[in-house]
Amino acid sequence: MKGLFKSKPKTPADLVRQTRDLLIYVDRGPDATRETKREEKMMELSKLMRELKSILYGNSEAEPVTEACAQLTQEFFRENTLRLLIICLPKLNLETRKDVTQVVANLQRQQVQSRLIACDYLEANIDLMDILIGGYENTDMALHYGAMLRECIRHQTVARYVLESEHMKKFFDYIQLPNFDIAADAAATFKELLTRHKSTVAEFLSKNYDWFFAEYNSKLLESPNYITRRQAVKLLGDMLLDRSNSAVMTRYVSSRDNLRILMNLLRESSKSIQIEAFHVFKLFAANQHKPPDIVSILVANRSKLLRLFADFKLDKEDEQFEADKAQVVREIAALEPKEGP
Repeated sequence: MKGLFKSKPKTPADLVRQTRDLLIYVDRGPDATRETKREEKMMELSKLMRELKSILYGNSEAEPVTEACAQLTQEFFRENTLRLLIICLPKLNLETRKDVTQVVANLQRQQVQSRLIACDYLEANIDLMDILIGGYENTDMALHYGAMLRECIRHQTVARYVLESEHMKKFFDYIQLPNFDIAADAAATFKELLTRHKSTVAEFLSKNYDWFFAEYNSKLLESPNYITRRQAVKLLGDMLLDRSNSAVMTRYVSSRDNLRILMNLLRESSKSIQIEAFHVFKLFAANQHKPPDIVSILVANRSKLLRLFADFKLDKEDEQFEADKAQVVREIAALEPKEGP
């Protein structure tokens, strides 16, 4: 007889609906008279998040099932579950926050009938990005919201929103926050924003060239913090050497202020900063249409630069590096001062 009354196993959609109901309860705020009930609900919510995670990622016994993942994803984005999770995250315990972060990350990649429906949802709820980015100002939330943010900007339209928003200016400060882990997380997001979607990044850099590189130079490349300088000069090289940013690169290497900063970085005691700075400096040297003031700076510093490059070696053999260095040395040695226009 007992078997007749067994409850039917819950479908992935049921689990999402239950999660949503619990989140609505949590979002209502504390009710002093019902503290015990609230604790029970929180434990139930933690258990549900573990179940959702296990459907999406699989577990030690089974791989994820495509159909179950699709059902879960469809129900998740049918209503406001993502919004509730993001808003309620500060009220959850650490383990549950970690599970939520992993679930949200995974859902950005789940397809339903060949569509990334997370992208459609985020386009309609783009203000959620404002909450995630603002998370960098909250020590407890920063790493969870940062990880979610990086997954959300896999979608080009979402990345474009962030690039074109006022938030981009805040990253220059977040990257220098005193908390090392949060600063590193913000730097990872910043790099993702500036390298993942080539055409969107090229458009952003062209339209925002003046303020962006003024901030980049003064706050990052000339930062007193060694790690900030090293990451910034490496990312600068990645951006300028990307073919889609060729117009921005041409503009960057025509500026005497930019050249002065790069020459200072070449003289750093850190070998890794010197090497990354060289990859950008070689673009100034290779430019076949150098403005007269760039030529005069290179000519005035010619002997110092040639001495520097004579001793400039990598720890292990690198043919490409040696070829680039030889080319730079030839370009500088052959320079003739230009008359100004």
